[in-house]
Amino acid sequence: MSNVSQDYHLLAATKYSPRANGKAKASPVSMDIEQIFGENTFGLDEMKARLPKSAYKSLLATIQKGEPLKPEIADSVALAMKEWAIEKGASHYTHWFQPLTGSTAEKHDSFITPNKGGGAIAEFSGKELIQGEPDASSFPSGGLRATFEARGYTAWDPTSPAFIVENENGSYLSIPTAFASWTGEALDTKIPLLRAIDALNEQGVRVLKLFGVKGATRVAATVGTEQEYFLIDEEFYYRRPDLATCGRTLIGAKPPKGQELDDHYFGSIPERVLACMLEAERELYRLGIPIKTRHNEVAPGQYEIAPIYEEANVAVDHQQLVMLTLQQVARRYGLVCLLHEKPFAGVNGSGKHNNWSMGTDSMNLLDPSDNPHDNMQFLFFCAAVLRAVYKHQDLLRLSVASAGNDHRLGANEAPPAILSVFLGEQLQDVFSQLAEGSANSSKQGGLLGLGVTTLPHLPRHAGDRNRTSPFAFTGNKFEFRAVASNQSVALPNTILALIVAESLDVMATMLEEELAGKKKSKKGFEDAVGAVLTTISKEVQPIIFNGDGYSDEWHEEAEKRGLLNLKTTPDALASFISEKNVKLFEAYKVLSERELESRHEVMMEQYFTAINIEAETLEMMARTMVLPAAVTYLNDLLSALDDAGDIKLTGIKKTAEKVAGLINDLCEGIDHLNKENQDAKETLEANVDHMKDEVIPAMLEVRAAADKLEGCVPFKLWPLPTYREMLFVK
Repeated sequence: MSNVSQDYHLLAATKYSPRANGKAKASPVSMDIEQIFGENTFGLDEMKARLPKSAYKSLLATIQKGEPLKPEIADSVALAMKEWAIEKGASHYTHWFQPLTGSTAEKHDSFITPNKGGGAIAEFSGKELIQGEPDASSFPSGGLRATFEARGYTAWDPTSPAFIVENENGSYLSIPTAFASWTGEALDTKIPLLRAIDALNEQGVRVLKLFGVKGATRVAATVGTEQEYFLIDEEFYYRRPDLATCGRTLIGAKPPKGQELDDHYFGSIPERVLACMLEAERELYRLGIPIKTRHNEVAPGQYEIAPIYEEANVAVDHQQLVMLTLQQVARRYGLVCLLHEKPFAGVNGSGKHNNWSMGTDSMNLLDPSDNPHDNMQFLFFCAAVLRAVYKHQDLLRLSVASAGNDHRLGANEAPPAILSVFLGEQLQDVFSQLAEGSANSSKQGGLLGLGVTTLPHLPRHAGDRNRTSPFAFTGNKFEFRAVASNQSVALPNTILALIVAESLDVMATMLEEELAGKKKSKKGFEDAVGAVLTTISKEVQPIIFNGDGYSDEWHEEAEKRGLLNLKTTPDALASFISEKNVKLFEAYKVLSERELESRHEVMMEQYFTAINIEAETLEMMARTMVLPAAVTYLNDLLSALDDAGDIKLTGIKKTAEKVAGLINDLCEGIDHLNKENQDAKETLEANVDHMKDEVIPAMLEVRAAADKLEGCVPFKLWPLPTYREMLFVK
């Protein structure tokens, strides 16, 4: 057998040199963020400069106040948008939408229209801006559309700004849109998100009016989504069929060194990685995406990027652009960006911490102030979130359910599948007081002295952070940490907005009933709010947990508290179509029963298909790559024994026996995997359960034998880049 490694590890380690667009760089490129920020976005400044005043005023009311879009302004907006895009070099436009695949989709149309003189002119009408018609038949719909029913519509979303996508050979205008069937049913992730945002707005404004807040006409959800990802050399990526096909390694022995020394976390960013980050950030700034932080994450080869808060709909769109940009820019530096939740076994997986809050244009409704026990408005909104998480654990869990995330949840700094809320010492104490009747004090953090006169005294927060909590309060927001790194954040934020809206609705009704029985005075209002908070605080105590979410004791305690532990995706997805949840979604007009059933089916199909592809890929790799390498090595050992003559080669004999045993284990595992993966069941539900219960364990059998062989077969014979190479070659 030839030397299959071909020194590719040395090529990967030495071939990189600093460059811009393939050319060597003499000096760093300056980045004037203020100048470039949003330059490729048709934002408010461009609208104001290019639109008639009446059209701009009308569009601004739609964007900032949620007022209905006036169709008569569409032609003015389309003309201004087209002229701006052409000035930016765009020749085409696309309605950019987010189908139920979890990614984005687009069909490009040219601005050019032939004229009678044999020439062409650039045209773009209000009708073309407002509505598009991509083929809807091939997108997953869960039965909402038959394959032969191709018509689907895209509808312009004016609340999310259009943007320019550049290529070295041209550019095009991308217009964020919603995607619906010919019958008006939602085929995407944006429509239910916008519906849920509307529900939150309605109930939030209702509560603020009860609190006497004047001028509050809109309550919006805000989101800031941290993105974790891995970068590996593309040389390794292309030599790993599992990475190229499945996004994660299906084979791979644990390296001698992983993340045990904690030396990568917040460490100095490698030169090539930093160059890639800087270019990605520059592209994101130009798209108006407010990137704030970057750093090394815990696992070797793992990194993080995070933006400042934006309104939920825009944040969801921008999050898709962050993922796309990271993947595109990485290739310019000979790297591949891995967004799978668990690309490497035994080290941290990647999440997407979804920092969520709500507020008006002038205040954050989840800001506790210095004395939260006195801030009844904050306590009311915070209690609504606690109730939402407690009442709808199942929905939050299913919002992050996927085959990939099942590998991640519950270990290596990922939260467990059990939903609980970390409040910190201060707020936990306040809500404990409220459950007993009233809150009279708030624990204070004070100042932290560091024992060195030249260092300042630091403000000490009244509560620590908890990295094992799936849903943690972190100062003025809640951090939903169970979200997967490669998923759209549309569904988690749809469900968050919906369940908080429902809780605000219930609590507002309780408050109105309390007020009806009390005098309309300040004292009467405070007593009424206090009564509601006491009732809710007692109810939600089981969901509040500040301890170690990884411990066995917590799992036992959670079961006693009656909390759900939906460990796998099939366990979680059944909740989508439960009677309770169908009523909830329909009550707030977020999704109909048919639309819910479609999403349940799509997510089940995605789970089944992902594991089926992984199983077939693993079988192929084991049969055609691992087994031949192992047999070649065994033949080498047997040849050595045959040629030994009178020399005793006890060690080689034992090694040959060990390798032969592992080869037998591998072959048995391959045959078992093939049998289980070919065993089709009659229903989708049965196939999904079979994948979970039979195919995944069979895959683990094959992997166990292959990983042991990796530790025996000589490096020059091993056909796959190893963890040691992929994680540590920068």
